[in-house]
Amino acid sequence: SLWPKWCFLLCLVFDYGGETLQGPAYGPTSHPTASSSTPSSSSAFRHVVPSRQIVERQPRMLDFRVEYRDRNVDVVLEDSCTVGEIKHILENELQIPVSKMLLKGWKTGDVDDSTVLKTLHLPKNNSLYVLTPDLPPPSSSNSGALQESLNQNFMLIITHREVQREYNLNFSGSSTIQEVKRNVYDLTSIPVRHQLWEGWPPSATDDSMTLAASGLTYPCHRLTVGRRSSPAQTREQSEEQCTDVHMVSDSDGDDFEDATEFGVDDGEMFGMASSALRKSPMMPENAENEGDALLQFTAEFSSRYGDCHPVYFIGSLEAAFQEAFYGKARDRKLLAIYLHHDESVLTNVFCSQMLCAESIVSYLSQNFITWAWDMTKEANRARFLTMCTRHFGSVVAQTIRTQKTDQFPLFLIIMGKRSSNEVLNVIQGNTTVDELMMRLMAAMEIFSAQQQEDIKDEDEREARENVKREQDEAYRISLEADRAKREAQEREQAEQFRLEQIRKEQEEEREAIRLSLEQSLPPEPKKESTESVSKLRIRTPSGEFFERRFLASSKLQVVFDFVASKGYPWEEFKLLGTFPRRDVTQLDPNKSLLEVKLYPQETLFLEAKE
Repeated sequence: SLWPKWCFLLCLVFDYGGETLQGPAYGPTSHPTASSSTPSSSSAFRHVVPSRQIVERQPRMLDFRVEYRDRNVDVVLEDSCTVGEIKHILENELQIPVSKMLLKGWKTGDVDDSTVLKTLHLPKNNSLYVLTPDLPPPSSSNSGALQESLNQNFMLIITHREVQREYNLNFSGSSTIQEVKRNVYDLTSIPVRHQLWEGWPPSATDDSMTLAASGLTYPCHRLTVGRRSSPAQTREQSEEQCTDVHMVSDSDGDDFEDATEFGVDDGEMFGMASSALRKSPMMPENAENEGDALLQFTAEFSSRYGDCHPVYFIGSLEAAFQEAFYGKARDRKLLAIYLHHDESVLTNVFCSQMLCAESIVSYLSQNFITWAWDMTKEANRARFLTMCTRHFGSVVAQTIRTQKTDQFPLFLIIMGKRSSNEVLNVIQGNTTVDELMMRLMAAMEIFSAQQQEDIKDEDEREARENVKREQDEAYRISLEADRAKREAQEREQAEQFRLEQIRKEQEEEREAIRLSLEQSLPPEPKKESTESVSKLRIRTPSGEFFERRFLASSKLQVVFDFVASKGYPWEEFKLLGTFPRRDVTQLDPNKSLLEVKLYPQETLFLEAKE
């Protein structure tokens, strides 16, 4: 009776062990063995455990900033990787052989290339530096010419020998020969180790060499690439080919990237001719507009698997980033990237039973922006890898590049951060609905924690901005009030100045008139004059008196002019007589003093007119 219980425990042990042997879902992959080239049954029928346990088994991502001379290189790896893998990435970035490189800055003492990062107990963000004591410093004499060559663009005209197809590829001078070969692998599906090249210069002896230093003809250089003959194709007996498949592939498993070398098609191996069942591709090849390509993808997906499927975002990957990550913190979502592959035997099952499950569709629509791409065609695959490198870095792109056809479809869970976009999880096609849901929920837990921090920061930032806006508004109103007050003062001063100018002009004009009248007065008769003389005594409003003698024959106007010459114009003042009291200014000014009875003497009073 104890035997079934022991069997169940052993199954659980092998189940978790199988998961460990498969390697992490995201990060650099080691060379698989022959036994790991086929899908593991333990992962396809994995025991369902709570989401918290799954999160604990997920690999931890570590960020490294590596400094070398005047360059900084950012490396993102899982903590299950080794120090040697960091050096291999730096070899491609810095063009420094691993054997010449010393990686320093570790806080835990000496490490070697086989040290696993997890054993060093590192924080998430780390700073390292590279020393190259065996390499001479860069020469200053030819540094200008070398820098100019590194900035040049080389046009490589590459002919694929087997299909007689020509590719025109542009590379910068800083690109390495290894990068060229990897790009050619994306276009031709010929693995780097199987590529047979013609046309490289004799000086191009190392794949880590840059194009600028390899001696290529600038600006165009012609190359030819073909597939190197496999040892299995040289065998004469088909029976030996079948029995020695694993011997021919070597122990590193690279030949499994090309299962067609053995004349075996994935669909035929599983009794399925999947490509023949499909009438049209999911996505057109070399589509100029990503939105049009996604429209066709959505329509074809609906025709194959029904209308109950995730709502795919129609637009470019950049537009999907904007929709998911760059709104308000409360409106942000995770980005799910679905990578489809028609040649995978897992595609139909994954799409129909998992991706189209109502629970998955509902959860994705509420919490995710879902974007899709078809990796079946080589041109589309190369295009996505270029986008992936630009947005996520070369490590993620290399991880997707090394995925075999039978590991598709892939489901990438992306979370936007302030400075970069982080890949939380890469889910392969050999999963179940429950496990897919648990991984989505685990990603949401991480995202929700980050979102709450972002909402708090955003609220605090908005509060600060509101206070600043209120302060700025109050300051603006204060400035407006000060300016209005200043303008009113300036207007008042201007008005006062204008009135003062008018007053001065009037005074000047009155003074000029007074002087003119004074000069036009006839001379005052002398006391000894034989003519009749009238003596007038005039009292001013201030009580002062002034007197003058006039000829009795003089006109009354002369008296008015005299009074005006003293500052009392007859338009403003009236001249009054005493006995009898009368207004002299009302009399005819052309009459003589004798006629108006102001002879021989008279006292007059000046009074201001009302």
